[in-house]
Amino acid sequence: MSASVTSRALDLLGAFDTDHRALTLSALARRSSLPLATAHRLVGELHRWGALARLDSGEYVIGRRLWDLGLLAPVQAGLRQAASPFLHDLYGATLATVHLAVRDGTEVLYIDRLSGHDSVPVVSKIGSRLPMHATGVGKVLLAYGPEEVLTEVLGNLTRVTAYTITQPARLLDQIRRVRADGYATTGEEMSLGACSVAVPVRGADREVVAALGIVVPDLRRERARLVSALQVAAQGITRTLTSVEWK
Repeated sequence: MSASVTSRALDLLGAFDTDHRALTLSALARRSSLPLATAHRLVGELHRWGALARLDSGEYVIGRRLWDLGLLAPVQAGLRQAASPFLHDLYGATLATVHLAVRDGTEVLYIDRLSGHDSVPVVSKIGSRLPMHATGVGKVLLAYGPEEVLTEVLGNLTRVTAYTITQPARLLDQIRRVRADGYATTGEEMSLGACSVAVPVRGADREVVAALGIVVPDLRRERARLVSALQVAAQGITRTLTSVEWK
């Protein structure tokens, strides 16, 4: 059965990812497994609608109209709106990079971020997806997520840096500590020179709906203060979500 026009257009959009943010027409055709002529026609339609934008270099990027639509999704419109003032308060108190993330399958999806003043290497961007086992927010979401997700992640612990935890027993021990302590940490596991600490954010039903994290150069002296600041912000987000009956 031949693919529908809709599925082909979605294949073109799916050709973009965090490592391929700008693509030529030929690259789009190759990555979507479409004939060049078909890709040319569909890319033109997507460009006219606003789903794609064309750079001066001739490469295509995701268009503003898709971003506008994405902001209407409940995870964006509700959670980001509720969390925004608390992220700004947290940033003001720490001047560190703060971010809000949710689970997307077996990855972390970053839905908001404020960049800190310190020159700390941070790889997360709004809309990017990173491995759960190598990030503080990911460990939080693993600790409070479905057991089948934890099992799948434990079976695929890829190494990102020399400090990434790739031993299932060691990660499982950390996950147990997250559940006991209420926060997770990383030490240069996602990028060298960057440490993180994160806490869960609960929704109206007390289920964990997101994770709130901070990235700093070193946690040895500031851990207790950062955990306290994160927990205060997370509690504020929960109160807001509860008051507006966010779903």
